[in-house]
Amino acid sequence: MTRAAVFGTGSWGTAFGMVLCDAGTDTILWGRRPELVETINTSHANPDYLAGVELPARLRATSDPAAALDGVDLVVFAVPSQTLRENLMRWAPLIPSTAALVSLMKGVELGTCRRMSEVIREVADVAEDRVAAVSGPNLAREIAERQPTATVVACTDEERARQLQAACHTGYFRPYTNTDIVGCELGGAVKNVIAIAVGMAAGMGLGDNARASLITRGLAEIARLGAVLGADQHTFAGLAGLGDLVATCYSPLSRNRTFGENLGRGMKLAEVISATRQVAEGVKSSESILDLARKNDVEMPITEVVNAVMHDGLTSRDALQLLMTRSAKPERYGHG
Repeated sequence: MTRAAVFGTGSWGTAFGMVLCDAGTDTILWGRRPELVETINTSHANPDYLAGVELPARLRATSDPAAALDGVDLVVFAVPSQTLRENLMRWAPLIPSTAALVSLMKGVELGTCRRMSEVIREVADVAEDRVAAVSGPNLAREIAERQPTATVVACTDEERARQLQAACHTGYFRPYTNTDIVGCELGGAVKNVIAIAVGMAAGMGLGDNARASLITRGLAEIARLGAVLGADQHTFAGLAGLGDLVATCYSPLSRNRTFGENLGRGMKLAEVISATRQVAEGVKSSESILDLARKNDVEMPITEVVNAVMHDGLTSRDALQLLMTRSAKPERYGHG
C-alpha cells in the first residue's frame, strides 16, 4: 500500500496523515473547508487543530473527494462518527474497487447501534476483509509531536492487517495486528464514555481511588458487552482496551475527559458543549452504546449514568450517588 487518502483534517486525521507520510506512504488529506486545505498546502500547518506543529512537506490536502481518492490503495476515515454515513454515501462511488478502508473513528452510530466498520461495510458495500480499524492509546497531539506510542491495526484478514501495519509503521508509531475488529472498536467507543465519568470525578475533586475504580469497572463494562458481541476477551487487556482507556481517562489532552471534568466542576451541559471546540464522541455515543447494551441484556451502570447526565438532566454528583448506592455484587457477574 503506497498511496493513501485520509478523510478528515481534524487533529487525529492530520496526525495520522503525518504518520503515513513518515512511514513512506504517499498521503493526501481531504478537508471540507477550502481555507484550511489551502493553509495545509501552503504553510504545512494545521493551526486550527495542531497549532505549532510543522506538517511534512509531502503531506498534501484537497477539498475534492474525487481528487483525494484517485488511484489510492488505502482510504482512511477520521470524521465524527455520527456524520460518517451521510458523508460516505457521497464518497463511496469514488472509492477504488481494491482499496482497503480504515476507520480511525471511535463511536457507535445512533439509531442503528452499528460500529464504524459496520457502517463502512454497509454504505460502501464492501466485504468484511476490506475494512479495518486503528485503535489504541493514540492522543493526536502527542503523535503529531512524534512522541512514541503503540496501536492496534484490526482486520479480519490478517494479511491485510499486516499490509496496513507496514503502511503506518514508523520509529515513533508502533502498530500491532489483531483480527478482533469487534473488540478493538468496542474498546475505543466505550472508553470515551468512561472517560467522561472519570473527568466528572476529577472535576468534583475526587482522588485517584475513585478514578481508578471507575476505570476498572468501566473496563468490566466493555468486557461484558464484548463477550456478548463475540469479541476476544484478551483484546480488552491490550492496547485497544486497557491502553486506550487509561490514556483517555487520565490525559488532559483527552476531549472526553475534559468534557466530563467541566461538568464535574459545575458547568451546565449546554455551557460545556458550547466551550468544546472538537467533538467529544462519548457525548452522543453514550446513548447508542446504552441502546446496544440493552438490546443484548448487558448491564452497564457507568454508561447508564453518563447517558443520564448527557440526556436526562442528571447532575454529576447524583450520578456518583447512584453508582455508589447500587446493590452489592461479586466483582465478576453477568456476561463474561
